[in-house]
Amino acid sequence: MRNWLALAALFSPLVLAEAVIEVESNAFMRLPSNVSVLLLDRLEIADHGTLLIPSGLTEIRVTQLRLGREARLAIAPGEKVLRLEVADAEIANGAQISARGAQGRAEKPALPGRDLSVRLQAVTLENLILDARGGSGAPGYAGLAGADGKPGGCMWGEASRGHDGLDGGDGQSGAAGAQVRLEVPQDFPVEQLQVRLEGGSGGQSGVPGAGGQGGMSKGCWLYSTDGARDGKPGQAGRAGESGPAGALDIVQF
Repeated sequence: MRNWLALAALFSPLVLAEAVIEVESNAFMRLPSNVSVLLLDRLEIADHGTLLIPSGLTEIRVTQLRLGREARLAIAPGEKVLRLEVADAEIANGAQISARGAQGRAEKPALPGRDLSVRLQAVTLENLILDARGGSGAPGYAGLAGADGKPGGCMWGEASRGHDGLDGGDGQSGAAGAQVRLEVPQDFPVEQLQVRLEGGSGGQSGVPGAGGQGGMSKGCWLYSTDGARDGKPGQAGRAGESGPAGALDIVQF
């Protein structure tokens, strides 16, 4: 019941302090999209649970953060930097903060990793994966195959050659990795932090279209006209370029 009350409170534009969000083991929860600033007394994601942060949310302040084993705080791509400030954090083995960009589609380019500014005032850490890679570019479209030529007659009429296949499309470029600022205490075990900020891979080249078959005479007993040449296959497209890598700035206080 408490979980439902906490979730209902999130439908206001600003959530007041002392709210509690708990994600159970192996469960998935998505915050509503009309929240821009989130103030929590406690945020707990149990083992293998996932909490999805929408793109419109730009600031999260948490008094107590608990991430269980392989728990995931998943942050949707967005244009604005997401600020995460935690007073006291307890992070178990394999926990992840993911702010990866989205893969591109034919009509939409790949999105970069979400830029982050994270401050952990006090933290107990086994290890943490921070993943803000750029999205991969969409593959190029496949070239259309050329149409087949028309057959010739048995004694007259010239067969037509096959049409050339069309070229494959170029793969789209991958998006950039995120810019991340991490503020942690002086004794923070940096070696327990795994960071992924690579740019997204470029899309694969589109395959070329096959050439159409040349026309031939069929069903003739004694005589037939010459067959025509096959069409030429198209050219493969070019692979897309990888996106630029992001950067990590660690500030210890």
